[in-house]
Amino acid sequence: MLWQVPLFDIAFSHQELEAVQKVLQSGWLTMGPVTQEFEGAFADFLGVKHAIAVSSCTAALHLAAVALGIGPGDEVICPALTFVAGPNSIMYTGAKPVFAEITGPNALTISPTDIERKITPRTKAIQVMHYGGYPCDMDQIVGIAQAHNLAIIEDVAHAPGAVYKDKLLGTIGTIGCFSFFSNKNMTTGEGGMVTTNDDALADRIRLMRSHGMTTLTLDRHRGRAHSYDVIELGYNYRIDELRSALGLVQLAKLEQNNRRRSEIVAQYIERLQNVPFIQIPFANFEHRSAYHIFPVLLNKPIDRYWLMKQMKSAGIQTSVHYPPAHLFSVYNRKFGYNRGDLPVTESVADRELTLPLYPTMEIEQIDFVCNTLRELLSRWL
Repeated sequence: MLWQVPLFDIAFSHQELEAVQKVLQSGWLTMGPVTQEFEGAFADFLGVKHAIAVSSCTAALHLAAVALGIGPGDEVICPALTFVAGPNSIMYTGAKPVFAEITGPNALTISPTDIERKITPRTKAIQVMHYGGYPCDMDQIVGIAQAHNLAIIEDVAHAPGAVYKDKLLGTIGTIGCFSFFSNKNMTTGEGGMVTTNDDALADRIRLMRSHGMTTLTLDRHRGRAHSYDVIELGYNYRIDELRSALGLVQLAKLEQNNRRRSEIVAQYIERLQNVPFIQIPFANFEHRSAYHIFPVLLNKPIDRYWLMKQMKSAGIQTSVHYPPAHLFSVYNRKFGYNRGDLPVTESVADRELTLPLYPTMEIEQIDFVCNTLRELLSRWL
């Protein structure tokens, strides 16, 4: 359907088209000099030693867990209010995702208090997810991790360019994992990045990204090697040059686009803060967000799916971020998770509604969304 206001929108310019055309004309399509340039630019942007481009954030999260030596018998604490790629990446290794609560309805990020409560002798790492682009409480989480000798995997899929105090997200934990999926703040369609300051971890991630091979096709093409060994059972998590070219252009636009997202969120809050039946999480947030999504919570007696249907009829796309991961059938079947295990997360997830947010939103579209929402909610008064 043709939405008057879609949930997200991609606005490529001649810059992306020219970058892709240049790659097509180069004759080299996968993991070549453009990918190396993209990795260098991303590392410089964050101020980290290593940025390793991969095929998706799911691949990044999986490689992070593998590089840290996580495997069968281990546990990794993670939020349930997240995209399923996070806990799935833990399960890929044979380890168990141990779901922790979010802080509450005002901050939908993982609770440091519940992290500490869930630590056992089998805990190997903490996987945090900066929900909506809003940083987790990293001071507390880093303190817990240091006290228990745990690694931290940062899922930064929602938060490229976000800052906790004076540190960019993806640089605080042991490893950072970024997403360049179609709806993300910077997009290559599919794609991801792994970041770290640990040389040994970076070497292992690069090795495992491409089948555990000791040299790459580009190395052999340039005459740097004539053959290769395979020293570990790796994966095909390579990115191609086309997506790296898109990534370079999108990275250059990221800070400007994040600023525009912040302006739109401020306009939303101004228009919706006193609307009945709506609660706005992160409304007085102290750290710099990347403003990936704009979530609101619906209070009783609002029927979320009735509201979403009415918004759809008006041409406004909405969504839910997210169904709690611990309630998916695979986690119930494998680990016995059930409703009631995470009451705070479940209560928030049952009420959450995501409104449209993207840098090219016009003021008229913001007004249309807010006015439509206000009118629909007034029917419940």
